[in-house]
Amino acid sequence: MKTGFDNEMYLKRQSEKIAERIAKSGEKLYLEFGGKLFDDHHAARVLPGFEPDSKIRMLAKLKDKAEVIIVINANDIEKNKMRADIGITYDVDVLRLIDAFRGYGLLISSVVLTHFKNQPSAVQYIKKLEDLELKVYKHYTIKDYPNNIPFIVSDEGFGKNDFVETTRPLVVVTAPGPGSGKMATCLSQLYHEYKRGVKAGYAKFETFPVWNLDLNHPVNLAYEAATVDLGDENQIDFYHERAYGERYVNYNRDIAIYPLVESMLTSILGTCPYKSPTDMGVNMVGFCINDDEAVRKASNNEIIRRYYKTLCAIRQSNADKPQAKKMELIMEKANITTSDRPCIQAAIDKAAESNAPAAAAELPDGRIVTGKTSNLLGASSALLLNILKELANIPDPVDLISSTVIEPIQKLKVGYLGNHNPRLHMDELLVALSICALTDANAKKAMNQLENLKNIEVHSSVILSQVDINVFRKLGVNLTCEPDYQTKKLYHGK
Repeated sequence: MKTGFDNEMYLKRQSEKIAERIAKSGEKLYLEFGGKLFDDHHAARVLPGFEPDSKIRMLAKLKDKAEVIIVINANDIEKNKMRADIGITYDVDVLRLIDAFRGYGLLISSVVLTHFKNQPSAVQYIKKLEDLELKVYKHYTIKDYPNNIPFIVSDEGFGKNDFVETTRPLVVVTAPGPGSGKMATCLSQLYHEYKRGVKAGYAKFETFPVWNLDLNHPVNLAYEAATVDLGDENQIDFYHERAYGERYVNYNRDIAIYPLVESMLTSILGTCPYKSPTDMGVNMVGFCINDDEAVRKASNNEIIRRYYKTLCAIRQSNADKPQAKKMELIMEKANITTSDRPCIQAAIDKAAESNAPAAAAELPDGRIVTGKTSNLLGASSALLLNILKELANIPDPVDLISSTVIEPIQKLKVGYLGNHNPRLHMDELLVALSICALTDANAKKAMNQLENLKNIEVHSSVILSQVDINVFRKLGVNLTCEPDYQTKKLYHGK
Protein backbone atom coordinates (compact mmCIF):
# COMPACT_ATOMS: atom_id res chain seq x y z
CA MET A 1 0.00 0.00 0.00
CA LYS A 2 1.46 3.35 -1.04
CA THR A 3 2.10 5.51 2.03
CA GLY A 4 1.04 9.13 2.19
CA PHE A 5 1.59 10.04 5.84
CA ASP A 6 4.79 10.74 7.83
CA ASN A 7 4.16 9.05 11.17
CA GLU A 8 7.42 10.11 12.84
CA MET A 9 6.80 13.74 11.98
CA TYR A 10 3.32 13.37 13.43
CA LEU A 11 4.63 11.94 16.72
CA LYS A 12 7.10 14.81 17.05
CA ARG A 13 4.75 17.68 16.17
CA GLN A 14 1.80 16.35 18.16
CA SER A 15 3.98 15.76 21.24
CA GLU A 16 5.30 19.31 21.06
CA LYS A 17 1.79 20.76 20.91
CA ILE A 18 0.62 18.69 23.87
CA ALA A 19 3.62 19.88 25.91
CA GLU A 20 2.67 23.48 25.09
CA ARG A 21 -0.89 22.94 26.36
CA ILE A 22 0.30 21.32 29.59
CA ALA A 23 2.60 24.30 30.26
CA LYS A 24 -0.31 26.75 29.80
CA SER A 25 -2.92 24.82 31.77
CA GLY A 26 -2.12 25.78 35.36
CA GLU A 27 -2.22 23.04 37.98
CA LYS A 28 -3.94 20.38 35.88
CA LEU A 29 -4.85 19.71 32.23
CA TYR A 30 -7.77 17.49 31.26
CA LEU A 31 -6.91 16.17 27.81
CA GLU A 32 -9.79 14.56 25.95
CA PHE A 33 -8.58 11.96 23.47
CA GLY A 34 -10.83 11.92 20.42
CA GLY A 35 -10.93 8.67 18.48
CA LYS A 36 -9.17 5.52 19.60
CA LEU A 37 -6.00 5.60 21.70
CA PHE A 38 -5.19 2.01 20.79
CA ASP A 39 -5.72 0.21 17.51
CA ASP A 40 -6.80 3.27 15.52
CA HIS A 41 -7.30 1.25 12.35
CA HIS A 42 -9.57 3.86 10.79
CA ALA A 43 -6.74 6.40 10.89
CA ALA A 44 -4.32 3.79 9.53
CA ARG A 45 -6.66 3.03 6.62
CA VAL A 46 -7.31 6.64 5.57
CA LEU A 47 -3.77 7.88 6.28
CA PRO A 48 -1.51 5.13 4.88
CA GLY A 49 1.67 5.32 6.92
CA PHE A 50 -0.12 6.14 10.19
CA GLU A 51 0.64 3.53 12.86
CA PRO A 52 -2.42 2.33 14.84
CA ASP A 53 -0.51 2.65 18.14
CA SER A 54 0.85 6.16 17.50
CA LYS A 55 -1.21 7.86 20.19
CA ILE A 56 -0.32 5.49 23.00
CA ARG A 57 3.37 5.63 22.08
CA MET A 58 3.17 9.39 22.39
CA LEU A 59 1.34 9.22 25.72
CA ALA A 60 3.79 6.68 27.17
CA LYS A 61 6.52 9.32 26.99
CA LEU A 62 4.51 11.38 29.48
CA LYS A 63 3.61 8.52 31.82
CA ASP A 64 5.28 10.04 34.89
CA LYS A 65 3.02 13.11 34.61
CA ALA A 66 -0.15 11.43 33.38
CA GLU A 67 -3.05 9.33 34.59
CA VAL A 68 -6.00 7.96 32.65
CA ILE A 69 -9.76 8.11 33.14
CA ILE A 70 -11.77 5.70 30.98
CA VAL A 71 -15.34 6.77 30.21
CA ILE A 72 -18.19 4.49 29.13
CA ASN A 73 -21.81 5.37 28.46
CA ALA A 74 -24.10 3.26 30.68
CA ASN A 75 -26.58 3.01 27.80
CA ASP A 76 -23.86 1.34 25.68
CA ILE A 77 -23.41 -1.28 28.39
CA GLU A 78 -27.15 -1.92 28.39
CA LYS A 79 -27.23 -2.25 24.58
CA ASN A 80 -24.06 -4.40 24.38
CA LYS A 81 -22.61 -1.89 21.91
CA MET A 82 -19.83 -3.41 19.82
CA ARG A 83 -16.47 -2.16 18.67
CA ALA A 84 -16.88 -3.55 15.18
CA ASP A 85 -13.20 -3.23 14.28
CA ILE A 86 -12.12 -5.75 16.92
CA GLY A 87 -15.40 -7.56 17.55
CA ILE A 88 -15.90 -7.00 21.30
CA THR A 89 -18.41 -5.01 23.34
CA TYR A 90 -17.55 -1.61 24.85
CA ASP A 91 -17.68 -2.93 28.43
CA VAL A 92 -15.18 -5.66 27.59
CA ASP A 93 -13.02 -3.16 25.72
CA VAL A 94 -12.70 -1.07 28.88
CA LEU A 95 -10.95 -4.02 30.53
CA ARG A 96 -8.77 -4.52 27.46
CA LEU A 97 -7.82 -0.83 27.52
CA ILE A 98 -6.91 -0.97 31.20
CA ASP A 99 -4.61 -3.93 30.61
CA ALA A 100 -3.05 -2.18 27.61
CA PHE A 101 -2.47 1.09 29.49
CA ARG A 102 -0.90 -0.77 32.38
CA GLY A 103 1.32 -2.57 29.89
CA TYR A 104 2.76 0.83 28.97
CA GLY A 105 3.28 1.74 32.63
CA LEU A 106 0.40 4.25 32.70
CA LEU A 107 -1.68 4.90 35.81
CA ILE A 108 -5.40 4.11 35.48
CA SER A 109 -7.20 6.57 37.72
CA SER A 110 -10.72 5.22 37.39
CA VAL A 111 -13.70 4.33 35.21
CA VAL A 112 -16.58 6.80 34.81
CA LEU A 113 -20.07 5.64 33.81
CA THR A 114 -21.91 8.48 32.07
CA HIS A 115 -25.70 8.73 31.54
CA PHE A 116 -26.09 6.53 34.59
CA LYS A 117 -29.74 5.81 35.46
CA ASN A 118 -29.42 2.59 37.45
CA GLN A 119 -29.57 0.49 34.29
CA PRO A 120 -29.44 -3.17 35.45
CA SER A 121 -26.46 -4.07 33.25
CA ALA A 122 -24.60 -0.93 34.34
CA VAL A 123 -25.18 -1.67 38.03
CA GLN A 124 -23.87 -5.19 37.51
CA TYR A 125 -20.87 -3.82 35.61
CA ILE A 126 -19.99 -1.46 38.45
CA LYS A 127 -19.89 -4.42 40.84
CA LYS A 128 -17.63 -6.28 38.43
CA LEU A 129 -15.20 -3.35 38.21
CA GLU A 130 -15.17 -2.87 41.98
CA ASP A 131 -14.51 -6.59 42.46
CA LEU A 132 -11.47 -6.01 40.23
CA GLU A 133 -10.40 -3.24 42.67
CA LEU A 134 -11.07 -0.43 40.19
CA LYS A 135 -12.46 2.94 41.24
CA VAL A 136 -15.82 3.69 39.63
CA TYR A 137 -17.65 7.02 39.44
CA LYS A 138 -21.14 7.88 38.20
CA HIS A 139 -22.16 10.80 35.99
CA TYR A 140 -25.79 11.49 35.24
CA THR A 141 -27.94 12.75 32.39
CA ILE A 142 -28.39 16.53 32.68
CA LYS A 143 -31.64 18.04 31.46
CA ASP A 144 -31.29 20.34 28.40
CA TYR A 145 -27.61 19.52 27.98
CA PRO A 146 -25.76 21.28 26.32
CA ASN A 147 -28.17 24.23 25.87
CA ASN A 148 -29.17 25.36 29.36
CA ILE A 149 -25.76 26.61 30.48
CA PRO A 150 -26.79 28.24 33.80
CA PHE A 151 -28.42 24.99 34.93
CA ILE A 152 -25.62 22.75 33.64
CA VAL A 153 -22.91 24.83 35.35
CA SER A 154 -24.55 24.56 38.77
CA ASP A 155 -24.83 22.23 41.74
CA GLU A 156 -27.93 20.71 40.13
CA GLY A 157 -26.08 20.04 36.86
CA PHE A 158 -22.42 19.08 36.92
CA GLY A 159 -22.53 19.41 40.69
CA LYS A 160 -24.56 16.20 40.98
CA ASN A 161 -21.87 14.17 39.22
CA ASP A 162 -19.29 12.31 41.27
CA PHE A 163 -15.96 14.15 41.44
CA VAL A 164 -13.17 11.92 40.11
CA GLU A 165 -10.13 12.06 42.38
CA THR A 166 -6.89 12.58 40.42
CA THR A 167 -3.29 13.18 41.49
CA ARG A 168 -1.24 14.08 38.40
CA PRO A 169 -0.99 17.24 36.27
CA LEU A 170 -2.10 15.56 33.02
CA VAL A 171 -5.39 13.68 33.10
CA VAL A 172 -6.16 11.82 29.88
CA VAL A 173 -9.86 11.13 29.32
CA THR A 174 -10.54 8.39 26.80
CA ALA A 175 -13.24 5.84 25.93
CA PRO A 176 -13.88 2.67 23.90
CA GLY A 177 -15.59 4.70 21.16
CA PRO A 178 -17.50 7.85 20.23
CA GLY A 179 -20.56 9.06 22.10
CA SER A 180 -19.23 7.90 25.47
CA GLY A 181 -19.27 11.32 27.15
CA LYS A 182 -15.58 12.22 27.26
CA MET A 183 -16.06 15.97 26.84
CA ALA A 184 -18.87 16.13 29.39
CA THR A 185 -16.64 14.27 31.86
CA CYS A 186 -13.84 16.79 31.35
CA LEU A 187 -16.20 19.74 31.79
CA SER A 188 -17.73 18.21 34.89
CA GLN A 189 -14.25 17.81 36.35
CA LEU A 190 -13.39 21.42 35.55
CA TYR A 191 -16.50 22.54 37.43
CA HIS A 192 -15.58 20.50 40.50
CA GLU A 193 -11.95 21.61 40.37
CA TYR A 194 -13.13 25.25 40.24
CA LYS A 195 -15.32 24.66 43.32
CA ARG A 196 -12.22 23.31 45.10
CA GLY A 197 -10.05 26.28 44.13
CA VAL A 198 -7.90 24.32 41.66
CA LYS A 199 -6.86 26.02 38.42
CA ALA A 200 -7.36 23.47 35.64
CA GLY A 201 -7.40 23.55 31.84
CA TYR A 202 -8.98 21.57 29.05
CA ALA A 203 -7.87 20.58 25.53
CA LYS A 204 -8.77 17.97 22.93
CA PHE A 205 -6.39 15.54 21.30
CA GLU A 206 -7.93 15.41 17.84
CA THR A 207 -7.45 13.25 14.77
CA PHE A 208 -10.60 13.81 12.72
CA PRO A 209 -11.96 15.86 11.13
CA VAL A 210 -8.68 17.50 10.06
CA TRP A 211 -9.18 21.21 10.58
CA ASN A 212 -6.78 22.44 7.87
CA LEU A 213 -8.07 20.17 5.10
CA ASP A 214 -11.02 21.10 2.91
CA LEU A 215 -14.52 20.37 4.24
CA ASN A 216 -15.05 17.81 1.46
CA HIS A 217 -11.54 16.36 1.41
CA PRO A 218 -11.89 12.55 1.35
CA VAL A 219 -10.14 12.26 4.75
CA ASN A 220 -12.84 14.41 6.34
CA LEU A 221 -15.65 12.74 4.41
CA ALA A 222 -14.34 9.35 5.57
CA TYR A 223 -14.66 10.55 9.15
CA GLU A 224 -18.26 11.56 8.51
CA ALA A 225 -18.87 8.12 6.98
CA ALA A 226 -17.33 6.42 10.02
CA THR A 227 -19.68 8.24 12.38
CA VAL A 228 -22.86 8.03 10.29
CA ASP A 229 -24.57 6.13 13.11
CA LEU A 230 -23.92 9.07 15.44
CA GLY A 231 -25.22 11.66 12.98
CA ASP A 232 -21.93 13.58 12.98
CA GLU A 233 -21.53 16.20 10.27
CA ASN A 234 -18.43 18.14 9.30
CA GLN A 235 -19.02 21.89 9.34
CA ILE A 236 -17.12 25.11 8.92
CA ASP A 237 -16.22 26.41 12.36
CA PHE A 238 -18.06 29.75 12.19
CA TYR A 239 -16.67 30.75 15.61
CA HIS A 240 -13.16 30.45 14.22
CA GLU A 241 -14.06 32.26 11.02
CA ARG A 242 -15.60 35.10 13.01
CA ALA A 243 -12.56 35.39 15.31
CA TYR A 244 -9.75 34.96 12.77
CA GLY A 245 -11.27 35.27 9.31
CA GLU A 246 -10.11 31.72 8.47
CA ARG A 247 -12.30 28.83 7.28
CA TYR A 248 -11.42 25.70 9.24
CA VAL A 249 -13.29 22.42 9.61
CA ASN A 250 -14.80 21.02 12.79
CA TYR A 251 -17.89 18.90 13.46
CA ASN A 252 -21.38 19.57 14.68
CA ARG A 253 -21.13 18.25 18.24
CA ASP A 254 -18.04 20.30 19.10
CA ILE A 255 -19.53 23.42 17.51
CA ALA A 256 -22.80 22.93 19.38
CA ILE A 257 -21.10 22.51 22.75
CA TYR A 258 -18.59 25.35 22.35
CA PRO A 259 -20.74 28.01 24.14
CA LEU A 260 -20.81 25.75 27.21
CA VAL A 261 -17.04 25.25 27.11
CA GLU A 262 -16.47 28.97 26.66
CA SER A 263 -18.78 29.76 29.58
CA MET A 264 -17.16 27.23 31.89
CA LEU A 265 -13.59 28.21 31.08
CA THR A 266 -14.50 31.86 31.60
CA SER A 267 -15.87 30.95 35.03
CA ILE A 268 -12.70 29.06 35.94
CA LEU A 269 -10.00 31.29 34.45
CA GLY A 270 -11.73 34.65 34.27
CA THR A 271 -11.46 34.50 30.47
CA CYS A 272 -11.70 31.73 27.89
CA PRO A 273 -8.34 30.97 26.26
CA TYR A 274 -10.10 29.59 23.18
CA LYS A 275 -12.03 31.66 20.66
CA SER A 276 -13.37 28.64 18.76
CA PRO A 277 -13.83 24.86 18.93
CA THR A 278 -10.85 24.50 16.58
CA ASP A 279 -8.68 26.37 19.10
CA MET A 280 -9.45 23.68 21.69
CA GLY A 281 -8.02 20.89 19.58
CA VAL A 282 -4.45 19.64 19.26
CA ASN A 283 -4.22 18.15 15.77
CA MET A 284 -1.12 18.10 13.57
CA VAL A 285 -2.41 15.45 11.13
CA GLY A 286 -2.83 17.85 8.22
CA PHE A 287 0.83 18.92 8.41
CA CYS A 288 2.11 15.35 8.13
CA ILE A 289 0.42 14.26 4.88
CA ASN A 290 3.19 13.91 2.30
CA ASP A 291 1.24 12.35 -0.58
CA ASP A 292 -2.24 13.79 -0.92
CA GLU A 293 -3.14 11.52 -3.85
CA ALA A 294 -2.37 8.36 -1.86
CA VAL A 295 -4.38 9.65 1.11
CA ARG A 296 -7.33 10.58 -1.12
CA LYS A 297 -7.41 7.13 -2.70
CA ALA A 298 -7.20 5.38 0.68
CA SER A 299 -9.96 7.59 2.11
CA ASN A 300 -12.26 7.04 -0.87
CA ASN A 301 -11.84 3.28 -0.42
CA GLU A 302 -12.78 3.69 3.24
CA ILE A 303 -15.94 5.61 2.32
CA ILE A 304 -17.03 2.77 0.03
CA ARG A 305 -16.28 0.22 2.74
CA ARG A 306 -18.35 2.23 5.23
CA TYR A 307 -21.19 2.37 2.70
CA TYR A 308 -21.31 -1.43 2.49
CA LYS A 309 -20.96 -1.75 6.25
CA THR A 310 -24.05 0.45 6.61
CA LEU A 311 -26.01 -1.59 4.05
CA CYS A 312 -25.17 -4.82 5.88
CA ALA A 313 -26.08 -3.26 9.24
CA ILE A 314 -29.49 -2.31 7.83
CA ARG A 315 -29.95 -5.87 6.52
CA GLN A 316 -29.14 -7.17 10.01
CA SER A 317 -31.53 -4.65 11.65
CA ASN A 318 -28.62 -2.80 13.30
CA ALA A 319 -29.05 0.48 11.39
CA ASP A 320 -31.73 2.60 9.76
CA LYS A 321 -32.30 3.36 6.09
CA PRO A 322 -31.62 7.12 6.49
CA GLN A 323 -28.02 6.18 7.30
CA ALA A 324 -27.71 4.60 3.85
CA LYS A 325 -29.09 7.79 2.28
CA LYS A 326 -26.50 9.82 4.12
CA MET A 327 -23.74 7.46 2.96
CA GLU A 328 -24.92 7.94 -0.62
CA LEU A 329 -24.67 11.71 -0.17
CA ILE A 330 -21.15 11.36 1.21
CA MET A 331 -20.17 9.29 -1.83
CA GLU A 332 -21.63 11.96 -4.10
CA LYS A 333 -19.56 14.62 -2.33
CA ALA A 334 -16.46 12.47 -2.81
CA ASN A 335 -17.44 11.91 -6.47
CA ILE A 336 -17.00 8.14 -6.17
CA THR A 337 -19.07 5.02 -6.86
CA THR A 338 -18.73 1.38 -5.91
CA SER A 339 -17.01 0.76 -9.27
CA ASP A 340 -14.00 2.64 -7.88
CA ARG A 341 -13.27 -0.48 -5.82
CA PRO A 342 -12.65 -3.17 -8.49
CA CYS A 343 -13.02 -6.20 -6.22
CA ILE A 344 -16.75 -5.44 -5.80
CA GLN A 345 -17.79 -6.03 -9.38
CA ALA A 346 -15.35 -8.93 -9.69
CA ALA A 347 -17.08 -10.73 -6.80
CA ILE A 348 -20.55 -10.03 -8.20
CA ASP A 349 -19.52 -11.29 -11.65
CA LYS A 350 -17.96 -14.46 -10.20
CA ALA A 351 -21.11 -15.19 -8.21
CA ALA A 352 -23.26 -14.79 -11.32
CA GLU A 353 -20.93 -17.02 -13.34
CA SER A 354 -20.83 -19.81 -10.74
CA ASN A 355 -24.43 -19.36 -9.52
CA ALA A 356 -23.14 -19.51 -5.94
CA PRO A 357 -21.55 -17.20 -3.36
CA ALA A 358 -18.17 -15.84 -4.46
CA ALA A 359 -15.50 -13.41 -3.31
CA ALA A 360 -12.79 -11.34 -4.97
CA ALA A 361 -9.65 -9.51 -3.90
CA GLU A 362 -7.61 -6.65 -5.28
CA LEU A 363 -3.89 -7.07 -4.59
CA PRO A 364 -1.63 -4.04 -4.03
CA ASP A 365 -0.40 -4.15 -7.65
CA GLY A 366 -3.98 -4.16 -8.99
CA ARG A 367 -4.29 -7.89 -9.77
CA ILE A 368 -7.74 -9.35 -9.17
CA VAL A 369 -8.10 -12.78 -7.56
CA THR A 370 -11.42 -14.59 -7.14
CA GLY A 371 -12.77 -17.54 -5.17
CA LYS A 372 -15.99 -19.52 -5.56
CA THR A 373 -17.99 -21.95 -3.46
CA SER A 374 -17.22 -25.65 -3.88
CA ASN A 375 -18.13 -28.89 -2.13
CA LEU A 376 -14.98 -28.59 0.00
CA LEU A 377 -14.53 -24.87 0.60
CA GLY A 378 -16.61 -21.77 1.10
CA ALA A 379 -15.92 -18.85 -1.20
CA SER A 380 -13.82 -16.98 1.38
CA SER A 381 -11.63 -20.00 2.05
CA ALA A 382 -11.18 -20.61 -1.68
CA LEU A 383 -10.28 -16.95 -2.16
CA LEU A 384 -7.75 -17.05 0.63
CA LEU A 385 -5.99 -20.06 -0.91
CA ASN A 386 -5.99 -18.40 -4.33
CA ILE A 387 -4.52 -15.17 -2.92
CA LEU A 388 -1.74 -17.10 -1.19
CA LYS A 389 -1.00 -18.97 -4.42
CA GLU A 390 -0.88 -15.73 -6.39
CA LEU A 391 1.45 -14.05 -3.91
CA ALA A 392 3.72 -17.12 -3.70
CA ASN A 393 3.74 -17.67 -7.50
CA ILE A 394 2.26 -21.16 -7.12
CA PRO A 395 0.45 -22.42 -10.26
CA ASP A 396 -3.33 -22.50 -9.93
CA PRO A 397 -3.74 -26.29 -10.56
CA VAL A 398 -1.56 -27.11 -7.53
CA ASP A 399 -3.60 -28.37 -4.56
CA LEU A 400 -2.21 -26.86 -1.38
CA ILE A 401 -4.51 -29.00 0.76
CA SER A 402 -5.48 -32.45 -0.44
CA SER A 403 -9.12 -33.52 -0.38
CA THR A 404 -7.96 -36.43 1.78
CA VAL A 405 -7.11 -33.86 4.47
CA ILE A 406 -10.28 -31.79 4.06
CA GLU A 407 -12.78 -34.67 4.05
CA PRO A 408 -12.01 -35.92 7.60
CA ILE A 409 -12.42 -32.36 8.88
CA GLN A 410 -15.81 -32.18 7.17
CA LYS A 411 -16.80 -35.47 8.74
CA LEU A 412 -15.80 -34.14 12.15
CA LYS A 413 -17.82 -30.94 11.65
CA VAL A 414 -21.02 -32.58 10.47
CA GLY A 415 -20.87 -35.97 12.11
CA TYR A 416 -19.65 -35.02 15.58
CA LEU A 417 -19.85 -31.25 16.11
CA GLY A 418 -23.38 -30.71 14.82
CA ASN A 419 -22.60 -28.30 11.99
CA HIS A 420 -24.86 -28.29 8.94
CA ASN A 421 -22.31 -26.67 6.63
CA PRO A 422 -19.50 -29.10 5.78
CA ARG A 423 -17.38 -26.53 3.91
CA LEU A 424 -14.26 -25.30 5.66
CA HIS A 425 -14.31 -21.86 7.23
CA MET A 426 -11.13 -19.82 7.00
CA ASP A 427 -9.87 -20.67 10.48
CA GLU A 428 -10.27 -24.38 9.76
CA LEU A 429 -8.58 -23.95 6.40
CA LEU A 430 -5.56 -22.23 7.95
CA VAL A 431 -5.14 -24.98 10.52
CA ALA A 432 -5.23 -27.58 7.73
CA LEU A 433 -2.78 -25.55 5.62
CA SER A 434 -0.35 -25.15 8.52
CA ILE A 435 -0.33 -28.93 9.06
CA CYS A 436 0.30 -29.55 5.36
CA ALA A 437 3.15 -27.00 5.46
CA LEU A 438 5.13 -29.37 7.67
CA THR A 439 5.68 -31.74 4.74
CA ASP A 440 4.71 -29.81 1.60
CA ALA A 441 6.99 -27.08 0.21
CA ASN A 442 4.18 -25.27 -1.64
CA ALA A 443 1.97 -25.17 1.44
CA LYS A 444 4.89 -23.72 3.38
CA LYS A 445 5.45 -21.05 0.71
CA ALA A 446 1.78 -20.16 0.89
CA MET A 447 1.83 -19.90 4.70
CA ASN A 448 4.79 -17.52 4.49
CA GLN A 449 2.62 -15.09 2.49
CA LEU A 450 0.11 -14.55 5.29
CA GLU A 451 2.03 -11.51 6.51
CA ASN A 452 1.53 -9.88 3.10
CA LEU A 453 -2.28 -9.91 3.27
CA LYS A 454 -2.50 -6.65 5.23
CA ASN A 455 -4.50 -3.91 3.44
CA ILE A 456 -5.66 -6.19 0.61
CA GLU A 457 -9.18 -5.23 -0.54
CA VAL A 458 -11.78 -8.03 -0.48
CA HIS A 459 -15.48 -8.16 -1.34
CA SER A 460 -17.95 -11.00 -0.81
CA SER A 461 -21.18 -11.51 -2.72
CA VAL A 462 -22.92 -12.48 0.55
CA ILE A 463 -22.70 -11.58 4.24
CA LEU A 464 -20.05 -13.83 5.72
CA SER A 465 -20.14 -15.82 8.93
CA GLN A 466 -18.63 -14.09 11.95
CA VAL A 467 -15.84 -16.66 11.90
CA ASP A 468 -14.66 -15.61 8.45
CA ILE A 469 -15.14 -11.92 9.23
CA ASN A 470 -12.91 -12.29 12.29
CA VAL A 471 -10.17 -14.09 10.36
CA PHE A 472 -10.12 -11.43 7.66
CA ARG A 473 -9.90 -8.74 10.34
CA LYS A 474 -7.02 -10.47 12.14
CA LEU A 475 -5.14 -10.80 8.85
CA GLY A 476 -5.53 -7.06 8.24
CA VAL A 477 -7.70 -7.53 5.15
CA ASN A 478 -10.19 -4.76 4.28
CA LEU A 479 -13.48 -6.64 3.83
CA THR A 480 -16.89 -5.63 2.51
CA CYS A 481 -19.96 -7.73 1.78
CA GLU A 482 -23.09 -7.41 -0.32
CA PRO A 483 -26.10 -6.95 2.00
CA ASP A 484 -27.49 -10.42 1.26
CA TYR A 485 -27.38 -13.76 3.03
CA GLN A 486 -26.51 -17.02 1.29
CA THR A 487 -29.85 -18.55 2.30
CA LYS A 488 -33.35 -17.28 3.14
CA LYS A 489 -33.21 -18.70 6.67
CA LEU A 490 -34.16 -16.45 9.57
CA TYR A 491 -31.16 -17.56 11.66
CA HIS A 492 -27.70 -17.19 10.15
CA GLY A 493 -25.14 -18.90 12.34
CA LYS A 494 -22.13 -20.97 11.31
